[in-house]
Amino acid sequence: MPLFCTSLAAKVPLNALVQNRRNNLAANHVGSFSLFLYHSNCRRPSSSPHRTLCLPKCNLTHLSVEIEGPNKLEPVPEKYSKELEVAVRAVHMACLLCQVVQESLVSKGIDQVQSKEDNSPVTVADWSVQATVSWILSKAFGRQNVSIVAEEDVQALSKSNAAGLLEAVVKTVNDCLAEAPHFGLAAPVTSLGTTEVLEAISCCNSTGGPTGKFWVLDPVDGTLGFVRGDQYAVALALIEDGEVVLGVLGCPNYPVNKEWLSYHNGYRRIISKLTPPTSKSWDKGCVFYARKGSGKAWMQPLIYREKRLVWPNSAKQIHVSHIDNPALATFCEPVEKANSSHSYTAGLAHRVGLRNQPLRVYSMVKYAAIARGDAEIFMKFARAGYKEKIWDHAAGVVIIEEAGGVVTDAGGHALDFSKGIYLGGLDRGIIACAGAKLHEKIIEAVDASWNSSSL
Repeated sequence: MPLFCTSLAAKVPLNALVQNRRNNLAANHVGSFSLFLYHSNCRRPSSSPHRTLCLPKCNLTHLSVEIEGPNKLEPVPEKYSKELEVAVRAVHMACLLCQVVQESLVSKGIDQVQSKEDNSPVTVADWSVQATVSWILSKAFGRQNVSIVAEEDVQALSKSNAAGLLEAVVKTVNDCLAEAPHFGLAAPVTSLGTTEVLEAISCCNSTGGPTGKFWVLDPVDGTLGFVRGDQYAVALALIEDGEVVLGVLGCPNYPVNKEWLSYHNGYRRIISKLTPPTSKSWDKGCVFYARKGSGKAWMQPLIYREKRLVWPNSAKQIHVSHIDNPALATFCEPVEKANSSHSYTAGLAHRVGLRNQPLRVYSMVKYAAIARGDAEIFMKFARAGYKEKIWDHAAGVVIIEEAGGVVTDAGGHALDFSKGIYLGGLDRGIIACAGAKLHEKIIEAVDASWNSSSL
């Protein structure tokens, strides 16, 4: 109930004003002081040591004031604001690096692809992005304050026959870091040596867990798409005490118009050559990001060499689709059958009433498609024995949720990022939807059909 006053004198602690979300105020004075509130017709004590606010007759539920004296109030920095800004800048740089390497792989036929122990591909870009992002975070926050969970290690680079590969990684990292001033970051005083690059990669050795703060990086998510000249993503998230608190997703080949996603890869590359993308046209390349609890998700165009990243660079707010009719909805799924059962998702689609053809996309670009409203559903049901890694989902989950969507496992439980490098206690699969209504329908369909599946 509003409190109306004709005369009021009150001692107000500073944090009372800080909590006023409407005014979003905070002092630049370190320490504590008090405020006295007076009606404008009241006399002030001339000897009072406190800051004085002169108020007319007022409704205190809508208090807006100015402070006399030298101690001005400034906007309260939002939690994780610096971390988010640095992360966005770092991912922009990583995307530039990836574009250069992908051009070499696809157009020039340079063979820089290796196979890991699980036969998945890894490229110069994977190691180079990991080293670059690791170096940027360490410089921004101090090496002792940065813990990173990341996908790559230096085992392959340390082999005696990998000298050429390692040399290519070191050159790629230094070429990228030299562009740091364009992205509002400081470049190294001198080029990084081989030892420094290997250390930047290998220090990303955190195993995560339920407590503390750590970054989660997938330097090139969807490497198979990357080497084929198709979709891929650079994914960076920050987790604190088991909860994803911010996520950044760089999608260098993600087009502005969703129709381009269905074009044949070669045709898309030809069109891209004829009409090179620019930051003004937004033809290709976006960075998505969100902070937990903000209720907002954002998209920026990629920054090219002739431009500079000025935060927040006219970022555009994005939101999930409002479509809740299954017959009109589009669903995403992984391209590779080894990563998800296409037959099972096809059965679910039929049961729910989905009529559109699935949008099969490499990498976490699927999360970006839902967050931006280009699709409504993402379903992934891996085959028995496959364990989902946190770096494949962390950044995308928080972006969809802050854009208004829902992401859970197939049991309707929130994804658990507190159990190390793998998602803990995952129930059958992962379901991301633009809204609760579609999400509920998918969950019901999974419950009704799971026992008859071969998963």
